[in-house]
Amino acid sequence: MKKLRLFSLAWPIFIETALFMLLGFVDVFVLSRYDDLAASAVNTANQAVSIVTIVFTVISGASAVLISQYLGAKKKENASRIAAISIVFNLVAGIIISALLVLFSKPVLEFIGAEGKLLDFASEYLVIVGGFLFLQAVLASMSVVIRNHGLTQISMYVTVSMNIINTVLDIVFVLGLFGAPKMGVMGVAVATTFSRIVGTIVLGVVLFTKVEKIKIFKLLKPFPWDDVKNIFKIGVPSALESFLYNLSQLVITSMVLIYLTSSELIARTYVQNITMFFYIFAVAIGQASQIITGHLVGAGEMDNAYKSGMRAYKISMLITMVACTIGVIFRKPLMDVFTDDKSVIVLGAGILMIDWVLELGRTTNIVVIACLRGAGDVYFPTICAIFSMWLVSVLGAYIFAVVLNMGIYGLWVALAMDEVLRGILMVWRFKGGKWREKAIVKS
Repeated sequence: MKKLRLFSLAWPIFIETALFMLLGFVDVFVLSRYDDLAASAVNTANQAVSIVTIVFTVISGASAVLISQYLGAKKKENASRIAAISIVFNLVAGIIISALLVLFSKPVLEFIGAEGKLLDFASEYLVIVGGFLFLQAVLASMSVVIRNHGLTQISMYVTVSMNIINTVLDIVFVLGLFGAPKMGVMGVAVATTFSRIVGTIVLGVVLFTKVEKIKIFKLLKPFPWDDVKNIFKIGVPSALESFLYNLSQLVITSMVLIYLTSSELIARTYVQNITMFFYIFAVAIGQASQIITGHLVGAGEMDNAYKSGMRAYKISMLITMVACTIGVIFRKPLMDVFTDDKSVIVLGAGILMIDWVLELGRTTNIVVIACLRGAGDVYFPTICAIFSMWLVSVLGAYIFAVVLNMGIYGLWVALAMDEVLRGILMVWRFKGGKWREKAIVKS
């Protein structure tokens, strides 16, 4: 296999990640032209979807680490076996979850807090999208296999195609253009599902013609329980970290709703949409770094893995600093894009200045944790997350925002402290070299 290079891996992941973010934005934006409540309903339903998809990340995330390490160690058959396990497990889990979402869509949405017309809209969407969620599960597994063979551009092209199909069908079905019925929420659900069907078929054809052969499923006999054990050993801690982050953000959101003003809530929403574009670069570089680190660790090239990781970290930090500095300079015009409410603009502009520090910590966590995961070191980041997210982020947000009456600024200070603290710990761990002993695959 040719040498993997950071830029060639990262730029397709960057575009793919941006397009995935755009996919949800298009759904909500088109629906907002149909019915504001319908747009909110889809957003509510997607909260339920995002929670259950954590199950898929347990399998696909761990498979990414193992496949890259096996390929680095030149153990192709082992990598193929992991690919087969990942696809089968995610397919089975996806079918079970899809069935549960179809059968219990309304109870799940009622538990979240949906009621009345919002519940009806959200349930209509969840039955269709949730019913075919197994496609997303299989897509995740196949994309991981293709990416970790270094073919990140293929996954990007498929995502581009899915976005085009979804956008066109959204407009046609939701607004009833070209003689099509005006389907509203159902139109968005159909568009999303159809684009996933196309994406799954195309990615499947590419996977089993360019990367693997369909006979890889024969490698599951006798069933490789040791590989399954390794998948869960890596996947569960990584998924737990993601789950804890989402849960802590949910608690903080509740805090905002209870204690802060409506202007502060609106400012937070708009700032989150702006800052998404600050750290998207780090996400792409982090995922590329995880692939490279896994390959190098699997090959036993620990020093090169360290140098590669630190180089990726420095590059991502430079890009983040530039993006954040531009954001700070143009903070008021950026807020003007969303609102003409002067109080919201002032609040958002102030938050963006504090966010400059937060993004330095977040970038560190995204990239360095990705490198640690690629090396198989998954427990340390999770343990740090448990303590820092809850003691610094959640508790700190309450103390600064509510007790000390600093409002939304206090909340952002706590979030920045959490990210920076964990970032310092991650760099200390990576430089300390303990991860060198955590490789699952030995060359």
